[in-house]
Amino acid sequence: MNPLPDLPLPDLPGFAHRWVDGIHAVEGGQPAGPALVLLAGFPQTWWAWRKAMPGLAERFRVLAIDLPGQGHSERPHDSYDTHTVASRVQAAVTALGVPKYWLAAHDIGAWVAFSLALQHEDRLHGVALLDAGIPGITLPESVPTDPERAWKTWHFAFHLVADLPETLLTGRERDYVDWFLNAKSLTPFDRADTDHYAAALAAEGGLRASLAYYRDAAESARRNRAALERQHLTVPVLGISSSHGSIPDMAASLGAWAGRATGVVIPDAGHFIPDEQPDAVVAALTEFIAAAR
Repeated sequence: MNPLPDLPLPDLPGFAHRWVDGIHAVEGGQPAGPALVLLAGFPQTWWAWRKAMPGLAERFRVLAIDLPGQGHSERPHDSYDTHTVASRVQAAVTALGVPKYWLAAHDIGAWVAFSLALQHEDRLHGVALLDAGIPGITLPESVPTDPERAWKTWHFAFHLVADLPETLLTGRERDYVDWFLNAKSLTPFDRADTDHYAAALAAEGGLRASLAYYRDAAESARRNRAALERQHLTVPVLGISSSHGSIPDMAASLGAWAGRATGVVIPDAGHFIPDEQPDAVVAALTEFIAAAR
């Protein structure tokens, strides 16, 4: 059942909405094909993958999932550390009848995907991580003060402050989302897409939950480091960077913890790679999966 019935729910031709245990998934493609699960980041929803999903659906069973607190998923009041969230995502994927799958994730979705791979590597064929610093692994401990770089990461510290972001952002979610989308991309976002993401953030519990991922990042980092003391990733890992993104070389940043890491750089894109260059993302994921199978 949709936990947010008053929030407009966009449809994508060829795909159907499903809810399991409060998690919203959008499913389509080839029922007998390899399963590919997609996760989005801040300040987006599953809709971030909308341009890539039709192309991916030609070969794969595609499931785009709203993380807890995101889009049309529930906004729980428990921890948002990425291991806790990864357990909920894995439970939802299992309930959707997917025993083993490929995973592709962007931004905070990549935080969750990395932790999920540490916990449930036996359920994954491989994982692709798009333009994200991983807590405890590659996410810097401090925010740079150089204005030429600080604009990319200043929000990490802002989101950690108790109450202040809620005070300043409530009622102005669209302004905030608009800044993120257009400051960090090379291609301007459509007004309708900005409206969608802003409405999801403004919906009951959305802002609280989105900030919680940052506020629980220290616990995510602790649990990531503890897991990596036991084992490194052995599944294939693809790091997808972009010409104007946040992490110049995702594969290099992950190589110390993933023995089978390869990388690709998508040209003419900022941080929001699936929105900006969906065809290139489809090609990169398709090639990765074909080569690793």
